Amino acid sequence: MSDLKGKTMFLSGGSRGIGLAIAKRAAQDGANIIIAAKTAEPHPKLPGTIYSAAEEIEEAGGKALPVVCDIRDDKAVKAAVAAGVEKFGGIDLCVNNASAISLTPTLQTPMRRFDLMHQINTRGTFLVSQTCLPHLLESDNPHILNLSPPLNMLEKWFKNHVAYTMAKFGMSMCVLGMAGEFREKGVAVNALWPRTVIATAAVKNLLGGDEMIKRSRKPEIMADAAHFILTQPSREFTGNFCIDDEVMERAGVTDLAPYAVDASSELMADFFVEPR
Repeated sequence: MSDLKGKTMFLSGGSRGIGLAIAKRAAQDGANIIIAAKTAEPHPKLPGTIYSAAEEIEEAGGKALPVVCDIRDDKAVKAAVAAGVEKFGGIDLCVNNASAISLTPTLQTPMRRFDLMHQINTRGTFLVSQTCLPHLLESDNPHILNLSPPLNMLEKWFKNHVAYTMAKFGMSMCVLGMAGEFREKGVAVNALWPRTVIATAAVKNLLGGDEMIKRSRKPEIMADAAHFILTQPSREFTGNFCIDDEVMERAGVTDLAPYAVDASSELMADFFVEPR
């Protein structure tokens, strides 16, 4: 499969950043995108809503269905999936992009933040995947893609933010388990994670400011890598913990310089992966 024309993607999050970039790349092929996210009104520090995202997706060539959905809510997820199936006739792709982050050490992590990260990252990913699966099983090339890191069980990835690492690794454990569970049924389940920090509004406004943005890659590298994964034969490409630059090299892209925000700045490695 070379493109996603006519395919329907259920995307958690997606009103901005990496999720929106993935949606717009699929839209260039003529895909249908169900944007299931909470952002119906503009965030004070982050641009974009599900409605502005839907406009950008349709401008890119796709069809969009924005649905207000808190993926912590079982009924809301079921309603969002049902609305997408009713509009587009099924679901072929499930992208678990929604995530919560708090880079705090143990003594500085309130349990409400612990609960939020686990409810959105681990539980939300499991719930969205579970709810989409009956429809994915009817697709001819179904994929689940989690935006989560490789399962590198090393102390250094845990020690500075135990709660966050546990929550993100929970998403990756869904990949490990579901890939095996659904391999014989033809549903691919993979993970994708960036080698470097990705230039998003959240990174700029909440995490690292302009200096970190200069040392980042653009969201388009994640979008192009996700597109490559989602167009692979689902029975042949599953159970992989993919890193964006390695995916692009596999896709035949050897020059990654155009993805850099500032080619003169040294790239900053993201969490959970070693720099190259």
